[in-house]
Formats: sequence, C-alpha cells, structure tokens
Amino acid sequence: MARNKDPQGTPGPPTTVVLFGATGDLARRKLLPGMFHLLRSGLLPHVQIVGTSLDEHTRESFIEFTRASLDEFAGDVTEAEWADYSSRLFWAKPGIGNLHAAIEEAEAGCTEPQQRLHYLSVPPKAAMSVIHDLKAAGLVDRSRVIMEKPFGTDLASARQLNAAVHEVFDEEQVFRIDHFLGKEAALNILAFRFANGLFEPIWNRTMIDHIQIDVPEELGLEQRASFYESTGAYRDMVVTHLFQVLAFTAMEPPTELNPQAITEEKNKVFRSMLPIEPKDVVRGQYAGYRDEPGVAPDSETETFIALKCYVDNWRWAGVPFYLRTGKRLAAGQRIISVAFKEPPKSMFPAGSGIGQNGPDHLTFDLADRSKVSLSFYGKRPGPGFRLEKVSMQFSMEETSWSGSVLEAYERLILEAVKGNHTLFTTAQGVERLWEVSAPLLENPTPVRMYEPGSWGPNQIHQLIAPHAWRLPFERRWRD
Repeated sequence: MARNKDPQGTPGPPTTVVLFGATGDLARRKLLPGMFHLLRSGLLPHVQIVGTSLDEHTRESFIEFTRASLDEFAGDVTEAEWADYSSRLFWAKPGIGNLHAAIEEAEAGCTEPQQRLHYLSVPPKAAMSVIHDLKAAGLVDRSRVIMEKPFGTDLASARQLNAAVHEVFDEEQVFRIDHFLGKEAALNILAFRFANGLFEPIWNRTMIDHIQIDVPEELGLEQRASFYESTGAYRDMVVTHLFQVLAFTAMEPPTELNPQAITEEKNKVFRSMLPIEPKDVVRGQYAGYRDEPGVAPDSETETFIALKCYVDNWRWAGVPFYLRTGKRLAAGQRIISVAFKEPPKSMFPAGSGIGQNGPDHLTFDLADRSKVSLSFYGKRPGPGFRLEKVSMQFSMEETSWSGSVLEAYERLILEAVKGNHTLFTTAQGVERLWEVSAPLLENPTPVRMYEPGSWGPNQIHQLIAPHAWRLPFERRWRD
C-alpha cells in the first residue's frame, strides 16, 4: 500500500493500536484518517487497529464507519489502499473478554510479535476505568498508553491520577498527549533556536523584551458544555497546551536531540516558573455563554483567559511571557511572537518613523500551514530617510518537502509507537504546572464579559501595557 518506498523518518515497529472511544469525534476526524495516512506513507507498515466504544457496532459496521471517516477527512483513497487498511480494522464489544479476543484475532496473521498502543480517546473520568480493564485483561506488558488532556484539574487531582496510573503502567509507558507539540511549526522552534548562530546568541533577556503566545479560537463549545463547565479556558488550554509551547520557546539547549535530554530542559523551565498571581490574569466569558445548553445560569467559568507569567532563571529573569486564549474570538490563530528590544533612536531624524510600528518581531505561526516571519525596519526607497516596517517570511508550503508534513496527531501516534517522549508531558512536569497554578485556582479573578467576535475583555490592554497585543495583525501573511 505504501506510496512512499523511502519514507522520511524511520518506520515504527509492528504495533496493534487499541483505540478506546473509536467512534467518537476525535477518532472520526483525526485518529482513523491519521493512521491511514501513516500506513500509506510507509511509517506504520505493520499496524493493526482494534476499535472499541460503548456504541453498538460490529466489525463490519466499524469498517463502514471508518470508510465514511476517510471519505470526509482523508481525501483521495484508492480501492487498493482501502482494501489494505480495512483488512487491518477489528472491533471489540465492551468487556474484558471481548477485548482480549479481538486483539488475538487482529494479531493472528502477524508474522512478528506486535507491541500494543492503547489510545484512550475517552473523557478524563473514564480513563482510569479503562486502565484498570487493561490490567485485568493482562494487556499491560509490551504496551504503551496515550492519555488525553486534561490530566487532573489541580495539583491534588494530578498527583492522585499519576499515582493511580503508576499502579498499572510505568512512567516510560505513559504518553500524555498535547497535539500542539505535534505540529511541524512547534518543532521548527527548536530548529530556529539551536541550529542557527543568528538566533541563539540573542535568545535571552538582554535582547528580548517580551514574548506572546496567542491561541484565539473562533469556535464556541461545540456540544462540550458539560466538559467545559468543569474545566474552563485555563485548565483546558493553558496548562495543557500554552505552557508546553512556552517550554519549547524558553528551554536551554539540550545536551543532545533525544527525548530524555529535551524533557529535562522542559522540566527545568517549569521548575523556574514563578507562581501565577491573580493580579496578572484576566478572565473573560463571552456574552451568551450562560444561555448554552448545559451551562449554569450563574456560571463563573471562563471562556477566555490572558495572563502574564515569568520564567525566573538566568536567561529569562524579568522578561514577561503573555499568554492568551479563548472561545468565540475574532479569528482562529496559533501564534508565538518574540518582541526584541528597541535600539537607541537618537541618530534618526524626527519624522523618520522609527519606533512608530513597535519593536522588531520574530513570529511563528503554529497553524498547519507552518509559517515564520521576521519583521524589522527598512528605509523606504526615494529621497529623505523614511523608515517602514518590512518582513521576511517563510512558509513550509513553499518548499519541496511540504508533502512530507505529518498532521499533529499522526506525528504523536508515530512517536508514541516508537517510545519517543520528546513531544509528551511527564508526570513531574504536569504536577509542577498545577503547583504554579495554585494561587490563581485558589483565588480566581472576576469573570469579565466580552462580545463574541471580539478579542476579549478590555482589561487585557491594561495587562500588557505599555506593550500591545500582536493580534490582530496589522500586516497579513503573504500568500
């Protein structure tokens, strides 16, 4: 089936993926199409897939469900590719005995021993029940487990959950997923920082004024009210996503490019973070949220959050990191913006324009198109000395390698199959992030209302002053 006889990257070993929640939205949109793409690309050439959920299905109806998923989300699928993929799909009805039997059926024709990857695409409350079932079924050895966010709701619950998971699985077997770190552009941060003598020498408090990590969303709850009411924007997005991106942005150079060395540096960033003070946080809720089905009429759950935090180490002392995310905002973006300190301006004549458009910025777009932009002042052609902001931009789509880009979940599944923890969160890291979050969780700031389609409550401008938020962009990405 593989279209690519020589795939970029090393193929994963023979693996049986046991997909819990196999008929859910995430499986339909991302996981089933993603594993098809990995098989087609030659990166998972010996994969078998066992689906299971509480929905009533047979193997035949699960295969039909998967075909509909691929028709909607996988693009062009040839009949030969579908015949190969569908032959690898199996179904387990609920129950330990049924699960064991389905895995044995899936692996019956395999010529090599299969390791197992248990993907828990289930609500957090159901995760421990699944883990206990795996232990009861004797499916822990030769296995790894992927767990979805959020991993706990505070320090106490995270510790309790980690302890319960470690009763069944060793930490090396556990992969806490954050799809942000699976994006190509997130890995490009490491490449830009550590592969280029141009950037690494200036990546510190001497040259950088502040950093923004901005993840606004246009979408609302999308039938997730019961989940969102118990989490909110901070637990749902900041602890699980934005802090992870912050770690890639702020970490020291690892001793080598391997999972253990990178994880050590990420955890050093988390240990260096100062506690999140309520005075440095703006919480918001979009008008109309309380009218959503399943939302309490007096709900204080935030659908928006902006905060200022600090990494208190030698490299970053005094440099503020501004993080912002929320629902029903003006646009959906995934931006890291690094603002450099401005130089002395005395040599430039009055009216030259220096400083009028803010500092120089290096901007990473973490969306699937994967772009990077460096903005700076340049002289406008012609008489006089008039300065204007210009930019150099790079887009992955402009390269000959764009067809090799893996979607975030595809990359994360592949890395978990290989046992590579680089893009995943450790128990130690998760607990430390809940620890620095404690002051905010214990004394949350008031919820401010904002209009859908805006950029959040007005108080966000006071939070970042004298700087300004980079979204909305004054200049557009070039096509």
